[in-house]
Amino acid sequence: MDISPLLQHFRTHDTPLVLSRGGDLAWDDAELHRSAGDIEGYALLALVPGVLPWQRARVLLRTLADSQDGLDDRTRAILAKTTKALMFGLPPAHVITVLLALRRLRANHKHVTRAVLAFVLEHPDAGELIEARRPALADCFEHALGKATARACARLIAEGDTGSGYLRRSLLRFTSDPATAIEWVRALYAPGTHGAVAPQEPPAPLDPVGEHTPIVTPTNRGDIAATLVHLYRGGPAAELRPALAGYVAEATRGLPRLPGNVAMVLDTSGSMRGYGEREWAVMSQAVALRLVLDQVCDRLTVIETGNDAAAPGPAVGAGTHGPDAVAGAVAGEPRPAGATDLASGLLDALEGRPDLVVVVTDGYENLLPGDLARAVASLPRAGITTPVVLCQATFTRGDDLALRDPAPALPHQPFWHQDDFAGLLPWTFAHCAPGHDWIKAAMLTRLEGGRT
Repeated sequence: MDISPLLQHFRTHDTPLVLSRGGDLAWDDAELHRSAGDIEGYALLALVPGVLPWQRARVLLRTLADSQDGLDDRTRAILAKTTKALMFGLPPAHVITVLLALRRLRANHKHVTRAVLAFVLEHPDAGELIEARRPALADCFEHALGKATARACARLIAEGDTGSGYLRRSLLRFTSDPATAIEWVRALYAPGTHGAVAPQEPPAPLDPVGEHTPIVTPTNRGDIAATLVHLYRGGPAAELRPALAGYVAEATRGLPRLPGNVAMVLDTSGSMRGYGEREWAVMSQAVALRLVLDQVCDRLTVIETGNDAAAPGPAVGAGTHGPDAVAGAVAGEPRPAGATDLASGLLDALEGRPDLVVVVTDGYENLLPGDLARAVASLPRAGITTPVVLCQATFTRGDDLALRDPAPALPHQPFWHQDDFAGLLPWTFAHCAPGHDWIKAAMLTRLEGGRT
């Protein structure tokens, strides 16, 4: 499974799933989803921050619709946790569309039964959802158990049966809280008003929720960058460096290591410094990404590309990570100066035969404009297939990048806040061979609650 284009599709294709009144399902990229192999990796890819809700709904649909025959217990457990995270992390209307589509597709697997009953009877907003979407949820409930069995269970509950053998075998064995399940089945078949307002926000958002202030400054774009700004401004290094190491450790806590060789071309030209109220903002964010990559990658080589840049940073290998490594990485913080020469930095980076080259820049290329694009275009003709990605450091999410695209052919992704790293790292690593396993491991950590 080539995860790089698949992840890009997940983050850009926002067409909704549409289920017509006649039951026809409009799913314009069904073949792409069905052709994705490695069902475990495919499902976990939906948890990457930045994946669009309707794409996550498609992953939920395919994961539930497919048979799990032949899968081992570990994989089934991962798929069960992933589908539950998606069901409770997506807008409820998206999930109901998926469940009705499963009914239309006649998907009757046991994992579908468990998933449908978990959504209908265990959702934190079950009461409001039943009031708002009673007919749809009743259809889903009857599809999960079978119409005759579902209605028999509802009749027994209405008659006061809360624990007969039939009820336990047919319904309660699929639920984690039988008493609550009985309450919601009673509500599902009780007279009520259809058309109430359903909850719009999921109870467990899949993407990290950042606390961004309305006014952006160089020091409210994440703790790592803020500390670096204070260092650049001449703050007390004896106090700031230990704090910086702590913030980097917190940002990378629980993340797996990438067993590969990554080269980073770091733009240290004069434009990276900025001016006025934006001074040091972009440079500090770029260096923050460098420090995070340093802790995550087994081997990171940094090539600084300012006209007056220091010599290329040393390769950082296994065993040099931790607070001392962070302190060493910023001991001679790059002081932006001169013009941008990204093409030379790229060629220097490729000499080490890395698994991936990450170009980090603000996008201004003013030494030889277009040189990076020409260098990138020449790589295939030279037999060089190393993946190269462009990460653009910006001041805000809304920066105009129309005149800041030095290599349009390169995959590129902007970032402006430390919170963006949660989605930026998987997107970056998806372009290299070791990245597939890294993304699976990172999303499993999120799924197990190791990171929020």
